[in-house]
Amino acid sequence: MALFSSCEKYAFEPETIDPGEPVLFQTQIQPVFTGNCIQCHKGSRDPDLRVGFSYASLTEGNYVSTPAENSKLYRQIVSGSHKAFTLDTEKQLVLIWIGQGALNN
Repeated sequence: MALFSSCEKYAFEPETIDPGEPVLFQTQIQPVFTGNCIQCHKGSRDPDLRVGFSYASLTEGNYVSTPAENSKLYRQIVSGSHKAFTLDTEKQLVLIWIGQGALNN
């Protein structure tokens, strides 16, 4: 009998996002907030991530800055208790969106 073990994190290749493709706030970033964050960040806790409020809350509250890896928003979603709320691909989208200038597109 032969036993094999693996140290790989994934049994499949994790999806990656092409950083050369534009990431759109309204159709790619806002749905991340709506699906994962809005339960707590709905106006009573900063940042306000509700539709119609999130972009201003993030930009005026200094949550998005460059380099993207050091931005307050990105650091929040990849560390502590918040990292469990988003998928790796969603984290990639947020990172790329910030790196592309955090546009309201």
